[in-house]
Amino acid sequence: MKMKNIKSFITSLLMLAMLVSSCSPDSYSLDGPIDKSDIHFEITQDLAKDPGGNTVILKNTTPGVVLNWDYVTGKSDKAVQTVQYAFKGNYTIKISAITGGGIVELDPVTVTVTEDNLNYVNDELWTALSGGVGKQKVWIADNGKYGMALGAMSYADPSTTVEWNNFTPNWEPEGNANSSTDADMHWGRTMTFSLEGGPFMKVNEADGTLKESGTYFLDINTHTLTTTGATILRPDNYIANASNWNNNIKILKLTENQLRIAIMRTNSEGPWWYIWNFVSKEYADNYVPPVTGPTYDEGFNPTFAPGELLKMLTGGTGTGRVWALDGNGNPVDWLGKGKGWTTGASSSYNWGWNDDWAAAAGNSWIRFDQFGGKLNYTRSQDGVVTTGLFTINEAENEINLGSNTLIQNSGSWMNPTTNVIKVVKAYNNDYLTKGIWFGTSYDAGKDEWFVFHYILP
Repeated sequence: MKMKNIKSFITSLLMLAMLVSSCSPDSYSLDGPIDKSDIHFEITQDLAKDPGGNTVILKNTTPGVVLNWDYVTGKSDKAVQTVQYAFKGNYTIKISAITGGGIVELDPVTVTVTEDNLNYVNDELWTALSGGVGKQKVWIADNGKYGMALGAMSYADPSTTVEWNNFTPNWEPEGNANSSTDADMHWGRTMTFSLEGGPFMKVNEADGTLKESGTYFLDINTHTLTTTGATILRPDNYIANASNWNNNIKILKLTENQLRIAIMRTNSEGPWWYIWNFVSKEYADNYVPPVTGPTYDEGFNPTFAPGELLKMLTGGTGTGRVWALDGNGNPVDWLGKGKGWTTGASSSYNWGWNDDWAAAAGNSWIRFDQFGGKLNYTRSQDGVVTTGLFTINEAENEINLGSNTLIQNSGSWMNPTTNVIKVVKAYNNDYLTKGIWFGTSYDAGKDEWFVFHYILP
């Protein structure tokens, strides 16, 4: 072959190769619009594994394009997604492609499953969530009164492990999940997970009105839950705080009576785990609190025999008793239902108790006495002594200090300026070692007292 013909032949081959390359799906321009006919995928049913076609394999065969699969019982953007339908029926799979030119909606594909394969939902976790095949289970928010979580919501630090049966909340507020109001919680709402003919989910209002209806998928291997058309119970004012409430959300705990789900906060406050706590409605309706003794801590709202409180304060007729702030223990506290917040002086430093308070406590004392038929009260602070009379209302455990007060620290917002104090906590037999908690203000909304702890020096 002559040199001229050889060059012409090579040129023709190169042009042919370029033409073939330009027609190849691998070389689509992903920066511009793509026609849906240029996007390829495969949806097959593994009839060898399931003669009824229950196992469906979704496969993306277009490089550079992400496909979103909505396969009725869940959603995924994996390149290869295996779906197992437990129930027979027609399932319409919706597909959308994410490309450089935007989102392209593809034609949906319907697959037909001709037989049930209940092995795919016959698992202890599916049963715990739904009640079992052919049944349904209703769940409600945990209000902290069923012996499970302390309330409907907990928090967990994302820098720690927060996984199935392996998590430690860093804060668990009691009751209404720290939402703005009880109304935000919609306590009467219910969510139902069903395996009656399919994995169906619904959310109902307190009056039974249907709010949302959809499907769900429980992945027992990854311990995640995906819901479509319905969402787990949550306060309305928290919805905007997280971007994902539905897809592959973490299940942290699931038993016959308790469900705990983690949702990642994604708003401007920064990432943190919300843990939503639920109990089965049947369990809640039949829950009987165990008999474990008094609801409150021993000594909270104490009951005294006539004259007992006065004797505790003064030591008795013709005597007096000196009391001092517990500067080495927990001198300042909040008592809610008898439970204190602080564990010692160090736990309240800087935000209230401080070096000034410590100095005041170290050089000050108060004294109650009964002399000359009078009830006398004395306060000594930094060498300055003030005296006066006090009265006592034994029915209310209240002490009126007249024109006097407890030990003062005018530079602290915790300064107890009231002259009427209440014995909020005391121990009838152990007060000599445990002391007395004098309440100076009460928050009725929280059922919480602000108290100062005095002990015998």
